[in-house]
Amino acid sequence: MTRSATELAVTADDRRVAWLATAAVGLSLVDAAIPTPLPGVKPGLANIVTLVVLARHGWAAAVWVSVLRVLAGSLLLGHFLGPGFFLSLTGTALSLATLGLARHLPGRWFGPVSLSVFAAFAHIGGQLLLARAWLIPHDGVFLLAPLFGAAALVFGTLNGLIAAKLLADLPSAHHADA
Repeated sequence: MTRSATELAVTADDRRVAWLATAAVGLSLVDAAIPTPLPGVKPGLANIVTLVVLARHGWAAAVWVSVLRVLAGSLLLGHFLGPGFFLSLTGTALSLATLGLARHLPGRWFGPVSLSVFAAFAHIGGQLLLARAWLIPHDGVFLLAPLFGAAALVFGTLNGLIAAKLLADLPSAHHADA
């Protein structure tokens, strides 16, 4: 019996996504190590990578980087298929959907900072909705919305400023809008 192996062609784009996802995972690990006063309030440093990828390589690449970050980060942190994984995945999915829509807004008025703030609010909104539907079946969970909203505004703004600085400083790469 002859065994055959299926070979997958690895492209330069695949390698780029892998390296960018690795950077995002690393920043997620840094996030996890930062002590916070309230569970769920994190800087979201990996979102900086997502914003840069969105601007330079398009939405499809940003989705790949983000999904790989959530999967690998949850495996490394021991949260895979636990509540934290699903909260992260839900927040990421809503954030990416928001970025997918918001990237069509006029760039003259909507840049990395505003996109980052939109994404941060979508992320926390998705997490609160999932927490209400699954983990804390009581409307009292929404009393945390102002605190989480303030964190989303602050960290979304800071991450957007960092992404804008990186985009201004990094040499422009081939832009593949997918």
